Amino acid sequence: MNDQQNSTEVPRRQFVALSGAVGAAALLTGAASAGSAAADPGPVYGDTPVDTCPTSPPGSGASPCPPAQFQPLCGRPTDNDPLWNDVQYCTTGKVPPPSQGKPDCLKTTPDYVVLHGKPENTHNYLLVPSCRITGIECPFLETSGVENYWNDAWENARSGGSVPVRYADIGLGINSQGARRLHQLHIHMAGIRPSTQRRLQELETMGRMATQPSHWNDPGNQAPISGPQGSGDRTYRILRLPDLQQNLFALLYRYVVVPSGLNMADQTLIVVPKMTAAGFAGSFYVLSSDTSLHGGTSTCDYLLVYT
Repeated sequence: MNDQQNSTEVPRRQFVALSGAVGAAALLTGAASAGSAAADPGPVYGDTPVDTCPTSPPGSGASPCPPAQFQPLCGRPTDNDPLWNDVQYCTTGKVPPPSQGKPDCLKTTPDYVVLHGKPENTHNYLLVPSCRITGIECPFLETSGVENYWNDAWENARSGGSVPVRYADIGLGINSQGARRLHQLHIHMAGIRPSTQRRLQELETMGRMATQPSHWNDPGNQAPISGPQGSGDRTYRILRLPDLQQNLFALLYRYVVVPSGLNMADQTLIVVPKMTAAGFAGSFYVLSSDTSLHGGTSTCDYLLVYT
């Protein structure tokens, strides 16, 4: 499913809600600033402290979902979003509106479902939380205890995974709020161009990427990468990680968004497993971008291959 191709204007309610997003989310990571030994007081929505281990949906056995305080930013379970309707059908059997049709539930767990992307093929899937989470702007994603959806996507998409992406190189990506069409968090599990893989390995050899999250935002770790033929280059911040065990949303917020005075809602985030002729090489390239960068982009669609 190519969000950029079908993007629409973000509803006004979401723009209004975002005016407090940075303030609401700042306390998620603010106490962990460099050199500080103070304990993290936990996230706050407005003036109300938020439980960092909120209750899961009854009987789900799932990891925590956003509590009611986050609903203005993260969405309400009663929202009529097509992708959220698909999730509810897969997890509870609630039938979507007749005009929407029933999805193929390729995998259903207490924490997420895997669905086809559009167009449907063997290298275009979506991993969608079973919690109601609108997208990257939801500050709950930066809290401790949230499900690691990026690692879930990799474990499904990799060779031997439950829903493998059958393509030489794999890419995982999420679009910004303004570049997406559907407002339920979804990670694209798709192909990625061999030229992108080669470019990232070239940049690694040149030392043009961060190896520590604290250096992710350094100008020397920003580089252009080509999209489809004729689309030109886009600039990305590049971080190499040995695994996906850390919360990538929290790393992006703490080390890129806050230092640069940006909005989380405007970010795109892309994960590219390093691959060689022998297969997975045991590390991941994590790319972020937004339109504040010279040549930046708010969508993962320039790098991922859906068709």
